[in-house]
Amino acid sequence: MLWQCCKDLLDTPQHQGPGGKLLYSSGQLVKKEHCPRCLDDTQASGPVVSRFPSPVPPAKLPQRNPQSSAVNHIDITKNHYKLLNSSSPLQQHDGDLAGYNINTTDQLSQVQHARQNFMNKVCAKYGESAGTRPITRQHVSRIFVEDVHKLLYCEVPKVGCSNWKRVLTVLQGNASSPDKLKHEELHFGKHLKRLDSFNYKGIIYRLETYTKVLFSREPFERLVSAFRDKFENPNSYYHSVFGKRIISRYRKNPSRQALRTGAGVTFKEFIQYLLDVHRPVGMDIHWQLAAQLCSPCLIHYDFIGKFETMEEDANFLLRHIGAPTNLTLPSFKDRNPKAARTSSQITHKYFMQLSLKERQRTYDFYFMDYLLFNYSKPFEDLY
Repeated sequence: MLWQCCKDLLDTPQHQGPGGKLLYSSGQLVKKEHCPRCLDDTQASGPVVSRFPSPVPPAKLPQRNPQSSAVNHIDITKNHYKLLNSSSPLQQHDGDLAGYNINTTDQLSQVQHARQNFMNKVCAKYGESAGTRPITRQHVSRIFVEDVHKLLYCEVPKVGCSNWKRVLTVLQGNASSPDKLKHEELHFGKHLKRLDSFNYKGIIYRLETYTKVLFSREPFERLVSAFRDKFENPNSYYHSVFGKRIISRYRKNPSRQALRTGAGVTFKEFIQYLLDVHRPVGMDIHWQLAAQLCSPCLIHYDFIGKFETMEEDANFLLRHIGAPTNLTLPSFKDRNPKAARTSSQITHKYFMQLSLKERQRTYDFYFMDYLLFNYSKPFEDLY
């Protein structure tokens, strides 16, 4: 089974407040034991959606050829991972795309083929393939629907999701320009529907016929981006709901003001909360695994984009779905615009505040995202 760490999501807050790939070193992944913090995620929630036939997307994008046989959990060893990489073109085409000019259609198509083939092999060897268990409403709860161009977009926070929601709203015909949409309107408005809001037939139809899209980001960089956004800037919700409890549990001799406001959570305290199996407050989508949010081994995404090559990937996708030629993905930062964007260098500084054990456990926590999306090990001293 595709293990999912610390899945205590029954109390997960669903409220959302109004550079290059992180490559400090290269190296093969070595043995990962079954996560001791994981719960079995085999129970369906909500009405069950039965097995789906192979997707038939309207856009002519590179297609995955998923294996449908059930695959049991296999320990990921160095030899297994070497074997996986030795037959995959991904290392040639997707090792560090930020340094290359990949603006031609053929090159971008090759990148998509490589990403999809790599994920397909990971899911077949170490996860689970489509058909091994039903897809439930929970599995599609983070997927947004754009009916005009038949697009399904799985939201992974801190991977450009606000700007993608702007584009989806324009594609849907609910706005004339993405620049005119405010952050609060995107996340609290009703311009877009989620896939789980449709009935059984509506979910089945869209999963079978729409183009399904997923974007990823280097996991440590995404985590630091979420921490900086939610805890280093004014945020009444996250300071109150998360900050107070984190400070109360993990800080020695906290001040009354810190306990009252929840402001000033340190990155080390945040990591202590993240890795605690008995967290004082549940998980949140901003630091939840992309593998959990989007279930890429159960739902076969037709397009796998990356934050590190966002502009090229976005333009390629928009042209292939028939979007207006003048529509592009915005690049502006409307929350805390004066703060520097989270980069690999900034991420490194935050993780150097942690002990080796804490870095290792955080890497273990996000290991499936590192594996599925083919990101390199972020520090040499990790195993």
